[in-house]
Amino acid sequence: MKQFPVLALFSFIVISCEEPHQTMKDETFFGVPNTFGDYWYQGKAELTSYHLTQVRYGEERSGDAVLVFVTEDFSKEKQVKLDNPGEAGEDAQKVLKLNFTKKFQTGIYPYSLMTSAFSPVYPKKDLHAVKVSTSAQEWCGHAFMQFNKTAKHYKTMIRSYFESEGDQDFTLDKTWLEDEIWNTIRLNPKNLPEGKSSIIPSSMYLRLKHKETKAYDAMVTHEKQDSVAQLRIDYPDLKREITIWYSAEFPFTIQQWEETYPEGKGLMTTRATLNKRIMTDYWNKNSKADSVYRQQLGLEQ
Repeated sequence: MKQFPVLALFSFIVISCEEPHQTMKDETFFGVPNTFGDYWYQGKAELTSYHLTQVRYGEERSGDAVLVFVTEDFSKEKQVKLDNPGEAGEDAQKVLKLNFTKKFQTGIYPYSLMTSAFSPVYPKKDLHAVKVSTSAQEWCGHAFMQFNKTAKHYKTMIRSYFESEGDQDFTLDKTWLEDEIWNTIRLNPKNLPEGKSSIIPSSMYLRLKHKETKAYDAMVTHEKQDSVAQLRIDYPDLKREITIWYSAEFPFTIQQWEETYPEGKGLMTTRATLNKRIMTDYWNKNSKADSVYRQQLGLEQ
């Protein structure tokens, strides 16, 4: 696949907004860098906007993608952000949260997609994501899906306006989620899978393409060129490949990505290239005057 040139957040918030089926073990876990807290515990979040070219219905659509990374105090039991972390005791755990959004239009109507992924910062053994949820809205209707981690499984829920998808509740063996890969890069890319793996694909992709929600065989490869590292995941059965470029040194910022799969009459590629990046406590920026931060991100007012 052609490689596109690389174009040239988050922090601590006390209160704010067999080969397949690989599971991390103590001996394979690499902790976060010593400088982790200097970057992520500033009381700010990392916001990055990207120019998005999204393929849909056999055509390329222009839009925006945003990656919002932040650390939070999370309930182990309820798997939600704690309102009062100081009172939670052993129930509290630190997570890195990613809110990943895409907005684009198809003809007359818009699409709005969002995935939230929560990964433990200091896992004692299992560093898989604690929870992942995705919602998709467009004028035909909306869909929602969620993964909640248990000791051995992911409890999976799907809600959709499509009859063929309907309301589903089931469990999946715990394995890699593509949606948690982004957090793993940011925490420590040494923990990423490599070689033959079993991965549940992006939940945005599963909902857009109406694919079965399950783990698929995948081949994961890594490359490094100067200051940029590249992660590629190839799903042979889906004829799908996603490549993520990120800075090879901490804080491992995401520079761009591309995703190729069957669309229209052949293979087409969705691409996102870096636009702007800022660090700010966005949860406090909610007045009309704060729309200036959207300008700093290169987003529409």
